[in-house]
Amino acid sequence: MTKAYDYDLFVIGAGSGGVRAARVSASHGAKVAIAEEYRIGGTCVIRGCVPKKLLVYGSHFAEELQDAAHYGWTVEKMSFDWNVLRDTVLEDVDRLNEAYTATLDNHGVERFLEKATITGPHGIKLASGKEITAKTILVATGAWPVVPEFPGSELCITSNEVFHLPALPKRVVIQGAGYIAMEFAGIFNALGCTVTVVNRSDAILRGYDESLRDRLLQITMARGIQYRFNCPIEKIEKAGGCYSVKLKGHDAFDADAVLIATGRRPNTAGLGLESAGIELGERGEIPVDENNRTSSPSIYAVGDVTDRVQLTPVAIREGQAFADSVFGDTPRTVDYTSIPSAVFSQPPLAGVGLTEGQARMKYGNIKVFSSDFRPMKNVFAERHERGLYKMIVDAVTDKILGLHMIGPEAPEILQAAAIAVKAGLTKADFDATVALHPSMAEELVLMR
Repeated sequence: MTKAYDYDLFVIGAGSGGVRAARVSASHGAKVAIAEEYRIGGTCVIRGCVPKKLLVYGSHFAEELQDAAHYGWTVEKMSFDWNVLRDTVLEDVDRLNEAYTATLDNHGVERFLEKATITGPHGIKLASGKEITAKTILVATGAWPVVPEFPGSELCITSNEVFHLPALPKRVVIQGAGYIAMEFAGIFNALGCTVTVVNRSDAILRGYDESLRDRLLQITMARGIQYRFNCPIEKIEKAGGCYSVKLKGHDAFDADAVLIATGRRPNTAGLGLESAGIELGERGEIPVDENNRTSSPSIYAVGDVTDRVQLTPVAIREGQAFADSVFGDTPRTVDYTSIPSAVFSQPPLAGVGLTEGQARMKYGNIKVFSSDFRPMKNVFAERHERGLYKMIVDAVTDKILGLHMIGPEAPEILQAAAIAVKAGLTKADFDATVALHPSMAEELVLMR
């Protein structure tokens, strides 16, 4: 380390990307410190995908217990206790926080549990007033929920607060129709809440294949989720022990909780980036090059705080690439093509590569193969929901351009299938693979 600096690397933000960068850099021999004003682990571990997936698992039992009778099981005196599920999830969050903390400690990374701001290309100031210098600074502060401005918006909750609800609300309004909104809509609906999804546009899950979006809309409506399109919330007022929600063009109605899930904004406010000459994008994002470097040569950024893909596995890859490149003498960059993604709605959907619409725009001449089927489990349980798998293929080269699916366990199946898309395999390669029967995944190799 250059003696002029306190640390080789100072990381601001101890989420998935920041922790990976910190520990790998330390393993390469760098002297590293990290600052986090809340808890070690970041959004995904503390208030995002991990606790949310646990809520999804918990809510699935409502369906499983109902279906059990068709398999010969008699389950008496069924009841649900929100407090038990909530507290169990929060206990696991505590466990993960401790695990991430131990990882940093085991790699000799010094921790500062307070807010840190940048004072210059090599300067950091902690909330306690302590000033620190570092040869390299990495910003990994993630993103934060966006709450639109309207009268009564302060009465709403975001995905951050859902995990701490004191009681399960009987009537829930969710503004937004992205993956966060659709996942919580499925959770609350399965747990017996009346759910209304309101959105300023006329579609759900923009960016996913249109056929899957339509299928999810049909299934969730059949399950009782109500939708109000082209009518965002105009105002909210307290009405006794609940809230009066007024939508654009509609009469007011009552709700026990209003969840705002209209997207996330890079968490850069008050970070002091301007002191290092870094200009932010329109949404507050930090522009970076392929090596994660900002316009200030000594400052880097990874994860949701940047102008790239907001996904936890991507942040981890970026943190790893940064550490290996800057401190491991092994330059590497992240490939952003064919990144798989999933929505843990009920049923879940997942996709990798180009959607049908994107492929037609880019290639023109494509082939679309699909399998529209009723999963065996649904047949036996007298559940009429159907799964849908789609394969998008370049008509000239036979190369698979995209795979998209909705149905039970779709994300688990897609993870393996995404390898084939990433590797550039063809429809013929799938056709040549023997089916694993009976399974839902076999539909991938039986499309004709």
